Amino acid sequence: MIRTRIAPSPTGEDIHIGNLYTAYTNWAFAKKNNGTFIVRIEDTDRTRRVEGAEEKILSTLKAHGIDPDERVEVGGAYGP
Repeated sequence: MIRTRIAPSPTGEDIHIGNLYTAYTNWAFAKKNNGTFIVRIEDTDRTRRVEGAEEKILSTLKAHGIDPDERVEVGGAYGP
C-alpha cells in the first residue's frame, strides 16, 4: 500500500511553497496509486511554534485542493 506524507513545522505563519509543492506531489502520487496521503505536524521545536500555524497550514492545503486522508482532525491507524 502506498502511503505518502508531509510533516511541516508550525514555526511560521503558513506552509511555505516548497512544502506545498511536496504536498501536492505526494498527494497526487498517493491518489494515482490508490494510496493514502498523510499530514503529520512536526512540532518538535516548541520554542519557535507560532500560535494558529497548524490550522493555517491545513486550511492552505485545503484551499489548494489537497485533502489529506490522515491528519490531526481525522486521525488514522498510525495516529499520535
